[in-house]
Amino acid sequence: MKIATFNINNINRRLPNLLVWLSRAKPDIVALQELKSTDGEFPRAALEKAGYGAVWRGQKTWNGVAILARNTDPVLIRNTLPGDSGDDEARYIEAAIRGIVVTSLYLPNGNPQPGPKFDYKLDWFRRLRTHAGKLLKQNVPVVLAGDYNVAPTALDIYPTKSWDKDALIQPKSRAAFQALMKQGWTDAIRALHPSKPMFTFWDYKRNRWPRDAGLRLDHLLLSPALAPRLKKAGVDRLMRGEDGASDHAPGWITLG
Repeated sequence: MKIATFNINNINRRLPNLLVWLSRAKPDIVALQELKSTDGEFPRAALEKAGYGAVWRGQKTWNGVAILARNTDPVLIRNTLPGDSGDDEARYIEAAIRGIVVTSLYLPNGNPQPGPKFDYKLDWFRRLRTHAGKLLKQNVPVVLAGDYNVAPTALDIYPTKSWDKDALIQPKSRAAFQALMKQGWTDAIRALHPSKPMFTFWDYKRNRWPRDAGLRLDHLLLSPALAPRLKKAGVDRLMRGEDGASDHAPGWITLG
């Protein structure tokens, strides 16, 4: 089974890129983020024609998350992250597919920091840890897939000081990610590639893709019930170089 996470950065604008990748890579499950479409604008028919069922939660202009499943329909579990009934941003969806619980999460960026947006990021992380802890207690196979908007270590960002004040690499952001990991999750891509950068994001500005000036922001975290099944992991980085590409590339794993 192949599971991927992909910040598509506007699903309708990038739909041709997405369909080519689905046909070529043939992932069984895909977590998508940053749909930038309303529920009604989600390209359900095109994805069904490509062989994928879907659940999604859209949002006008920004955010939006979805989960695709090849030759089946995901069973929606929830489309909000528990812990704040007043949070109406479309950043979390969770579904059951072939005996595995899969999320698509889009953690807040947090910039500028310090400030309310960074506080929101840290609070969202706190809520995620609480919910993730409850999932672990169920002792079921879980993949926490998504764009975490955190480069966890120095290995996860190209050598630079230009991002030093950015929320993506702040000590509090990294500490929040590590606190989640300490619950017992396995960072699948890093587990199989302990010494390679494995970037998943290259900003459009400052020629960063041609310079390979990337960051690893997209992660697939596996519960202890699922981690022993991990066989392969990687990043389809060439997708970033396609015409009209998202600024992210898909990260993926295969399970035995």
